[in-house]
Amino acid sequence: MNRELIAVIDEIGRQKGIDKSRVIGAIESALQTAAKKRFGQAENIQVEIDPKTGEISVVSKKIIVDQVSNPKAEISLQEARQYDSEAEVGDEIGSLIEMDELGRIAAQTAKQVIFQKVREAEWEAVQKEYSTRQGDLVNGIILGMERRNYLVDLGKTEAILPIQEQIPRETYRRGDRVKAMLLEVRRTPKDVQVILTRSHPQFVAKLFELEVPEVMEKIVEIKSVVREPGDRTKIAVTSREKAVDPVGACVGIKGSRVQAVVRELRGEKIDIIPWSGQAATFVVNALAPAEVTKVVLDEEAGRVEVVVPDDQLSLAIGRRGQNVRLASQLTRWDIDILTEAEESERRQEEFRRRSGLFVDALDVDDVIAGLLVTEGFTTVEELAFTPEDEVAAIEGFDENIAAELIRRAEVFLTRRDGELND
Repeated sequence: MNRELIAVIDEIGRQKGIDKSRVIGAIESALQTAAKKRFGQAENIQVEIDPKTGEISVVSKKIIVDQVSNPKAEISLQEARQYDSEAEVGDEIGSLIEMDELGRIAAQTAKQVIFQKVREAEWEAVQKEYSTRQGDLVNGIILGMERRNYLVDLGKTEAILPIQEQIPRETYRRGDRVKAMLLEVRRTPKDVQVILTRSHPQFVAKLFELEVPEVMEKIVEIKSVVREPGDRTKIAVTSREKAVDPVGACVGIKGSRVQAVVRELRGEKIDIIPWSGQAATFVVNALAPAEVTKVVLDEEAGRVEVVVPDDQLSLAIGRRGQNVRLASQLTRWDIDILTEAEESERRQEEFRRRSGLFVDALDVDDVIAGLLVTEGFTTVEELAFTPEDEVAAIEGFDENIAAELIRRAEVFLTRRDGELND
């Protein structure tokens, strides 16, 4: 039986990758638990297993005293000297307990504890190995599906590819090989779960790292990746060396590198975009393949207005708004898209509105009001507090016109302020 025990321990160690001493420790703990259940928790019982022979020794240890007050933990000097003639008060003496004395119930308890301890050791071994590999690519074999989650054999353990981490419309059969990224190692009360992903944006980055040596060597840096799994990915790249074109490196000769990634993603479209520290340039790049004619940034609001040719609007927005949505996520700017016609119409409407403001406030004709708007005046206050010589410098104006316009502006403000006070 002892030889069989050691054989089982060795087999557990080989199959589960658990240290032999850890398995022996678990069995010793289990037998100690069973013995205490059989003989009482107060008993000082120690269990040792010889790692070579498998011999199990169960020893009940007691302290030698002059007068016994706790028979479970103490033994008299007179009784102790029956076993050891040199025993003294204060010494600890042990007596062997026959394994048969543990009984059937205790043995069953030991079996259950052994199972639990070995399982916990297996969980810890899995957690220790795979928690350091989070973010790495792994290869596995599909074992089957459970509640729409794929079970994947990684060799030393099983992993889960949850439904939310799968690429939409992608299916596998038992025995299929699958490449995924190790997302996390999650400890639960029942087990340790190794979670995989194929939908995470970083999965695409890892695939490029695999296919593009310049990315692996940190010459080309992937600055950002955004993705709608199964449909489209935008990836922003830059180069640490001027001689290396980051986009060209990722595309490869005749598109060989990017096509390898596309095949792995089952045809998902990939836009490789040159990253730029200039926000306007980065936004223009991110909206590719659409052409952009004008960009206006509002840094306080975190918004950017983009003007595109009329025939580029659908391309800039993309199917169901996908292109502009991904560009916005990639650049971290809220993007508003206008056609050139829409912007022109809006400019004209704004011009008419501001001209009308000056016509009403200053009692001037459309020509003078238009000249003020063209020069950048947006409110009557701006005109009232502008030096007279600056207004006179406007083409078509002179000192008299400038003085009169500023006077009328001041009168308008005084009248308006009076009405507000009333």
